[in-house]
Amino acid sequence: MANHSKRNRLFSISALMLLLTMITSSCKKDLVLGADPYKGGKEPLGVKFLENDTDNDPGIQGGEYNFRIRGLLNYKDKFEFFLNEQKAEVLSLTDSTIRVKIPEYASSGGATVVLEGQTFFGPNLTIEGKVNIDPTFKATIGSDYSIYDMFKMPSNDYILVGAFTNYENKNVNRGINRIAKINALGEFVADFSAKKKAINVGADGGLLSINPLSGGKFIVTGRFNTFDGWKGINNITRINADGKLDSSVVQLINPTPDIPSKGQDTVATFNGGVDGRILNSFMKDNKIIVVGDFKNYYRNYYEGSTKGNTVTDVTKMAQVLRMNDDGSLDLSYNYNPGTKQSNAGGNGNINGAFMQADGKIILVGEFSTFNGETVNRIARINTDGTLDKSFNSGLGADNAILSMSYNSVTQKIMIAGRFSSYNGNPRSGVAMLNADGSLNDVFKFGVLAGGFANFATQLSTGKIIVSGGFNNYNGILRQGFMFLNPDGSLAAGYNNTGAFQGQINKVTETTTVAGTPALILVGSISKFDNKKVGNIVRISVKK
Repeated sequence: MANHSKRNRLFSISALMLLLTMITSSCKKDLVLGADPYKGGKEPLGVKFLENDTDNDPGIQGGEYNFRIRGLLNYKDKFEFFLNEQKAEVLSLTDSTIRVKIPEYASSGGATVVLEGQTFFGPNLTIEGKVNIDPTFKATIGSDYSIYDMFKMPSNDYILVGAFTNYENKNVNRGINRIAKINALGEFVADFSAKKKAINVGADGGLLSINPLSGGKFIVTGRFNTFDGWKGINNITRINADGKLDSSVVQLINPTPDIPSKGQDTVATFNGGVDGRILNSFMKDNKIIVVGDFKNYYRNYYEGSTKGNTVTDVTKMAQVLRMNDDGSLDLSYNYNPGTKQSNAGGNGNINGAFMQADGKIILVGEFSTFNGETVNRIARINTDGTLDKSFNSGLGADNAILSMSYNSVTQKIMIAGRFSSYNGNPRSGVAMLNADGSLNDVFKFGVLAGGFANFATQLSTGKIIVSGGFNNYNGILRQGFMFLNPDGSLAAGYNNTGAFQGQINKVTETTTVAGTPALILVGSISKFDNKKVGNIVRISVKK
């Protein structure tokens, strides 16, 4: 019996050992099968950028530059070197360094090596050139939403208008609503439009333009229905020099004479508006011309209104009208007494406008007719609001014009958009026009790739700025922003900046603190020269 128990114990121990052996053997087999999970993949190449002793030193277009990198010598003639996506010529190579020639039109950005289908990322290289972000401009955060217009005051301060509700994180008590004042350094000026309780200061919707009036007052336009909390405003109003609404007391019908306060109300002094956005306003002979995408003119009839129930007179007026300085409609401009309404206007949106010195206004947009006449995205209207048939635009543009600017020094018009021809001549989205609307043949815009241009302007120096969503111009990398010569070629030394993201709405020529020529760019701008910006940036532009 004892021997039988002993045999059972030995059998159990043997069985257990056999089981452990089988498990161990199985694990070893699995380990061998899974020992190389990356078998068949890319082998490590041993290439690595090293910390540069000269990381902060800029490069020069057409110059030479050393990078510290190891592991490349084994792959000589098998790799390519790029600076901000532009191929650079390799001049020499050692175990720990590579010397490259910087391309003639290189811009600031990262260094990369491409080898056997793998990309190795190196440090960013700043390319020295004539265009740089001005570090003395103190708008480091900027606005939270788009800036559409900027007006320079005689004091060298600026008034900004747009869709923003904050600037440089200064929106204490929600006091910044689509309008703000900054000084020449880009700093927020707190006394403009200030109140003890700042809530409801400014507009309840986007402001698209600001223009000065006599006496230091301003006209602001856009898409809004209240200003400083006051209602009864229809996309245009007048503000005082301190940024507050220009208001006055009006008499109303009082159904309860025993309560005198119900017989009057405080309202916006400027009494006139429209039912759609007003893109811009122009002042001429103490009258105000507005341009936009509206169909009707509104004027509040306070004499027939009660408090809380305002009667409004409505007149059909399409896209363009003129008002007197109190907001009343000027029936001598773009108005047909027979039909008691305006002329037809355009059959599509207006995207840009400016007034010439003689009072005529040029319009661009997405319309193909204006007042029933074929005009193809550009038209000029006379000083009485009628279509100017002498404007020499010919066939116009074959697709939408998104923006337009005019330089009074060079007397040239720049247009940008989705068009591919102007008056039958090939133009891939940017064209220069003479003041009469004819195409300027000296400026020949090249070929864009990766997107289209949405903004172009000529500076007083003759140089031209173009921006948009493109990434290549005439085969050369330009990431959304470039300087051109008057003939359309890239301006040497001016295209050193890196990636740009956004849309420019306005460019203002100014100077830096040191007196160097500079430009303030405002719009919907999130990046300039690879750096984050808040819809406003000042750049120095060396001659």
